Amino acid sequence: MPELIKLDMVDLALAMGLMAVAIGISAWEKLGLELNLSVATGRTILQLLVLGYIFDFIFAVNNVWAVVGILAIILTITAIITRNRISQKIPQVLPLAGSAIFVSTSLTLLYTNFLIIQPERWYEPRYIIPLAGILLGNAMNAAAIAGERLVSSINQFPREIETHLSLGATPEQAIKSYRKEAIRAAIMPTLNQMMLIGMVTIPTFTNGQLLAGVTPLEAVSYEIVIIFMVAVSNLLTTILITKGLRRQFFNSAMQLVR
Repeated sequence: MPELIKLDMVDLALAMGLMAVAIGISAWEKLGLELNLSVATGRTILQLLVLGYIFDFIFAVNNVWAVVGILAIILTITAIITRNRISQKIPQVLPLAGSAIFVSTSLTLLYTNFLIIQPERWYEPRYIIPLAGILLGNAMNAAAIAGERLVSSINQFPREIETHLSLGATPEQAIKSYRKEAIRAAIMPTLNQMMLIGMVTIPTFTNGQLLAGVTPLEAVSYEIVIIFMVAVSNLLTTILITKGLRRQFFNSAMQLVR
């Protein structure tokens, strides 16, 4: 197996030259993106370096509580971002988003960890942290899309929903079509990725493993596992988040609350 070519600070400084080119192009074309590109560059460097030092520490101590702690922090941030993208006006969206993402990613991760990868320690940082990070990031996007779509549909068609209720439909039946469309909209990007993966694009995870010296077949095997994990986790997340949101829009008398 070929050795990984390590990058030093000089290499990273040279990489910043790419962003200098991007900023220069923006200025040349008068796009007004120079400040945004500069801030994004700075944040990328700072955030990833901090993340690298944190992961380096966690990998070194190899302690279950350190692993659980960093995953809890990522989950909390993920839930907050999801809440903000759905709606800050609806009560209980934060715990709802957090619990939906936690349950779906935990079940998927446990299945993969104990039945497929089977590391010596279940909390092995080199496996559990990257896999959990991928699942949480994708679940966040899926939950946000499904939640925002469902909330938007309910707010847009209240009379139609109330008509269904007046005819004897339950709240679940009254918004069934909207909920189904919300789930489909959230899952479609994952399905499209699965349809085109390996044909049009090479996934980021596979590219990273290839750069790290992993053989192509090993990298592809892990990518297959990951894409299946993401599909299941995203589907569970959207089902749970839309079920929970439905309860926020109806009272105990099965009336639509606006």
